[in-house]
Amino acid sequence: MSGQGRYRYLFSPLRIGPVVARNRIVFSAHLTNYAEDGHPTEQHAAYYAARAAGGAGLVITEEHSTHPTDWPYEKLIHGFHRSVIPGYRRITEAVHAHGTPIFAQINHNGGQASSMYSRLPVWAPSAVPDPMFREVPKALEKHEINEVVAGYGTVAAHCAEGGFDGVELQCSHSSIVRGFLSPATNKRTDAYGGSLPNRMRLLREIIHAVRESIGPDRALGVRICGDELIEGGTTIDEAVEIATAVEATGKVDYINTSIGVATSTLYMIEASMHVPPGYSLFIPNALRRRVNLPVVGVGRFKDPQQAERALEEGHCDLVGVVRGQIADPDFAAKARAGAATDIRTCLSCNQECVGRMGLNRWLGCIENPRAGKESTALPTPAVRGRRVLVVGGGPAGLQAAAVAARRGHRVTVLEEQPRTGGQVSVAASVPSRAEFLDVVRNLAAECERHGVEIRTGVRADATLIRAESPDVVVLATGARPQAPHWAGGCERVVDVRDVLEGRAEPDGDVVVVDDLGFHQSTSTSELLAERGCAVELVTAGMVVGQDLGITLDMESFNVRAHRHGIAQSTDLVVMGCGRQDDGGVVLQLLHHPTGQMRERRCDWVVCATHQAPNDQLWHELRGSPFDVHRVGDCIAPRRAHAAVVEGHRVGVTL
Repeated sequence: MSGQGRYRYLFSPLRIGPVVARNRIVFSAHLTNYAEDGHPTEQHAAYYAARAAGGAGLVITEEHSTHPTDWPYEKLIHGFHRSVIPGYRRITEAVHAHGTPIFAQINHNGGQASSMYSRLPVWAPSAVPDPMFREVPKALEKHEINEVVAGYGTVAAHCAEGGFDGVELQCSHSSIVRGFLSPATNKRTDAYGGSLPNRMRLLREIIHAVRESIGPDRALGVRICGDELIEGGTTIDEAVEIATAVEATGKVDYINTSIGVATSTLYMIEASMHVPPGYSLFIPNALRRRVNLPVVGVGRFKDPQQAERALEEGHCDLVGVVRGQIADPDFAAKARAGAATDIRTCLSCNQECVGRMGLNRWLGCIENPRAGKESTALPTPAVRGRRVLVVGGGPAGLQAAAVAARRGHRVTVLEEQPRTGGQVSVAASVPSRAEFLDVVRNLAAECERHGVEIRTGVRADATLIRAESPDVVVLATGARPQAPHWAGGCERVVDVRDVLEGRAEPDGDVVVVDDLGFHQSTSTSELLAERGCAVELVTAGMVVGQDLGITLDMESFNVRAHRHGIAQSTDLVVMGCGRQDDGGVVLQLLHHPTGQMRERRCDWVVCATHQAPNDQLWHELRGSPFDVHRVGDCIAPRRAHAAVVEGHRVGVTL
């Protein structure tokens, strides 16, 4: 059955004011960090065009700043400069070439910002500092409010001149308008504070100014926060009142939704795999019951069936699919063609999309090495039909195999274990991390579609490899655990992989040593706690699992850790260990801020520490009559995104 027949609602057209979307799948606004010197780039055009070509019904760009006081991060599009218009035209022409409408989101971040780049005071409704930026903003005076409103009108006019089909006002998770709407941040006593109608005054003025600028032939939308999830903030009841008032202006064509605040409760806006899909559908559902305007629902939609169900059950009229279309630009086209199982489903790991944004890097994707590189053309294969042998069926090997096969080579993968997956299969076996296995499932399916032969249960040595007479060998042999220097051969000091792969079964009082600052220690701690162990997480860092903050997993982990009774101890360096008479372990710990030593007795120690590359084959095969490449952990043990990127890089060069 075709996707159009299977998805009755998802692939039906919808009128949004003067614009018709060919289906209900929206590539909603999100940051990319692709701007250069405040201007849109060719990468923007290629990025959005790829999703339009992939079948999205509507594209909404990232935010365009409406005023010089708004510069919360370096690579922001400064929409208030006329010099952005040529870049706008390149974007809109690229998207329109695929028959897809494109809207521009415009915004002023208000108090959720910093003066680092602008060297100007941050503007907000009241002098209430944001908990992330920790900067006291300047409370707007009336003439400055007028300036803000005028800025929205100016940028909207630039967007219209640049060819956009509509404009969306970001009034949700990071916005000066949200700041005015929220009783948590609006403490004013004038006509713009106090009652909800007063707090809405700025929004109404902006709607009027923007509609005047874009005229009746372009769509206008408003994105509303349904629940800020902060004390004293906007809740769903007020959000419904805001939506009905927005509709009552008669100047707005649709309402988009969000949840949380982009600083205090960011982990709920771009939720990781620990949060169930569709978690925020209660917001568009509540709004849709009270307004007649089309309503967009968001909230970690991984596949078209989830999106179809949200429409069928009446939660929303359109579905925002962002990370799903970052991972696979052809998300919509594959669903429409009845090939939903071919979609490269998003992991919601947040490592290369949300995580890179937090590190001021351009947006990428752990599964899609082309994300963020769409404007760079791939080279044409110099020779096709080469015999390629890939050793190792983890993400690096499978990615190299899939890319090489897609580019015309004959590829075989040899995997020692009974199934492919490598360390990803191990990592996905812990609580709440099962979706991480999708990276392997997706790559294995892609290999199958492109005719890659996969042989499991095969231990590849140099003799076997030479007997295969390949033209090219790609080594993706991964990494192996190694005991930390202080372990001293103690049998009850084991690696997290020993636990997850069943070689060790710690019980009783367990200390988990976190040297990696990521899921290895925290997930294993949860697993051990669920098995009945008393667990203490120890790290030399200032925070246990510090990189969980980058991927927005920290808050949910801390909730679960508290529930399981997992203790967390920081600033402790393991200096040595010894055996107890009962077979347990005595750890010598240095509290490095004070230089004090302490002793910790326990039954077992589980280490999330650095691994060693499995590079023996590399050394044995050097000087062979065929080309030999290494990818992933057998070069240097790192995280999955490095394996995928290197697998792709080698597959392209063959």
